[in-house]
Amino acid sequence: MNITSESKSGIFSNKDLKKLIIPLIIEQILAVTVGLIDTVMVSNIGEYAVSAVSLVDTINILLINIFAALGTGGAVVAAQLIGRGAKEKARFSAKQLILVTGILSFIIMIFCLVLNESLLHLIFGSVDSRVMSNAKIYFFYSAISYPFIALYNSGAALFRSIGNSKISMINSAIMNVINIILNSIFIFGLNLGVFGAVLATLIARVIACIVILYMLTKKKNDLYIDSYLKLKWDWKYIKKILAIGLPSGLENGMFQLGKILVQSLIATFGTYSIAANAVANNIAQMMIIPGSAVGLAMITVVGQCIGANKYEEAIYNVKKLMKITFVSMAILGVFFAIVSPQILWVYSLSKETTNLALKCIWIHVVAGIIIWPISFTLPNALRAANDARFTMLVSIFSMWIFRYFLSFLLARDLGLGLVGVWLAMIVDWIVRSILFVYRYKGGKWKYKKLV
Repeated sequence: MNITSESKSGIFSNKDLKKLIIPLIIEQILAVTVGLIDTVMVSNIGEYAVSAVSLVDTINILLINIFAALGTGGAVVAAQLIGRGAKEKARFSAKQLILVTGILSFIIMIFCLVLNESLLHLIFGSVDSRVMSNAKIYFFYSAISYPFIALYNSGAALFRSIGNSKISMINSAIMNVINIILNSIFIFGLNLGVFGAVLATLIARVIACIVILYMLTKKKNDLYIDSYLKLKWDWKYIKKILAIGLPSGLENGMFQLGKILVQSLIATFGTYSIAANAVANNIAQMMIIPGSAVGLAMITVVGQCIGANKYEEAIYNVKKLMKITFVSMAILGVFFAIVSPQILWVYSLSKETTNLALKCIWIHVVAGIIIWPISFTLPNALRAANDARFTMLVSIFSMWIFRYFLSFLLARDLGLGLVGVWLAMIVDWIVRSILFVYRYKGGKWKYKKLV
């Protein structure tokens, strides 16, 4: 279904937005909760296995973010073309996204397979031999899954571009359920250890990829691919996809790298800080679920409006989606502010760790309600209008200057410890918000469309 079905006023109906956003929220919830379950299951293998998986996952998250950014680039191009009514061109652009994603992810897979141990030593230095042995296994089979998760992300992004987020939600649920079932069999039943955990993930990703690519061939969709055997390279469309995908990928990559480096600073504050930060981050991820979901919806809605030259409609819907984000995050923030002490009790933490985690959570609650939506949901409106280069420059600048360097000043030099790291993060959000609002109010983003 094309989301540009309009009410009599010519504005996206609330029904259209609901059909788009609710499945995205469910998908985000699945990603967080199932991820936690997966971690718990892997932890039963032993501490060396957990350490190995956590190390490799830092690489996996980085690459998955890059693949997701490419998918966003393809979704923006497709959404703008659909908004313009050029469905044939949108379908051709979808083929180009699948082609470039497949080629790039395959190259990355080969690179990681060949340089497996060398890359692990380069990134993480000298680690315990048992950890390294498990990490090599987990990294090798994770690398095999890269093309499948990359193509899955592209397929999901294309479905979202036509307003159909239900498909990606269902596929995400299937993928995660398969992963949990196979984890249970391979880890607890067959005692395959880390190999069992990564094999379960690989099989789940392969199945999800095959399913979503098959669903993309259905001609009942506004956007479909008639044949995967007739993919022809077209640099004109590839450039349009990369115009969004590359800046977004670089932005996501730098963001993830910055987080890894800040984590190394937190490690110097001791076990209490490491544990408090990990738990607080888990809860914080739950708080931002509505904002993340609406951000994905923003790509579709604004992209189609810009493609149709309906700039006032784009502005109207940005305001509507931002209101939804603020209200939903306020409700969720207050909820977690109340229940966090009970949640932390489940973790069986020390009193010192619990108190430190609560301070970080309350900082996130206040800033999450007031600032986070402008910092992370609003810029997707700019990206959807082909203003991705600006968001990239702002994000990289703010990340390194304020989140990274300011963390050292507040946390280490001024003695604020973990709280100082979280305060630096909030300053980063404030700077982003000011610059994104300035750009949005300036209006230049409305006239940067790709197609």
